[in-house]
Amino acid sequence: MVAFYTALISSIFVSNSILSGFKGMCSYLGISKNRTAAFGMGCALTFVCVISGLICWGLGFLLRALDIYFMFTIVAILVIASLVQFVELVIKKFVPSLYKSLGIYLPLITTNCVVLGLALSVGSIATPQEFGTVLGTVIGVPLGYFLVIMLFSAIQERLLSSNTPKGFKGAAIGLITTALMALAFYGFAGTI
Repeated sequence: MVAFYTALISSIFVSNSILSGFKGMCSYLGISKNRTAAFGMGCALTFVCVISGLICWGLGFLLRALDIYFMFTIVAILVIASLVQFVELVIKKFVPSLYKSLGIYLPLITTNCVVLGLALSVGSIATPQEFGTVLGTVIGVPLGYFLVIMLFSAIQERLLSSNTPKGFKGAAIGLITTALMALAFYGFAGTI
């Protein structure tokens, strides 16, 4: 149980996928102008990450047992793509306004570095004794993404209505804000 909580807190705060690895930056910068869209993207990515991470962890065992682990990357992409299609259909059917606000970024979850990196990393863990670590990681990584994208969207809404100098408008102030958030999260590095 300690491994679960350590992996969870570490994935959310210490080794946050956006702030420490710059994974998922395209959707992070693109969708964060609207808080509702950022919330929807965070929820969709969380669902896809948790389910695909657990499925890929199990498939890693199966492919190793069959001695065809070299196929794992292709299998992981297929799992992720099918889950994203499912999420897209559900959002389109039940929340069409969110579907329109997410636009192209919803199907791009398939190629999001956070999702693929998580699936590949947990698929390489081969022992059932490490399930707590895997579970903490597959829950913590998307929650860390969700936390950062929600914080950034709140800051971004204020930045869009403020009097930002012309040279800093757009991506420049977004990257500076992200760097400052990374410094704040870096303060958690000594806790785990």
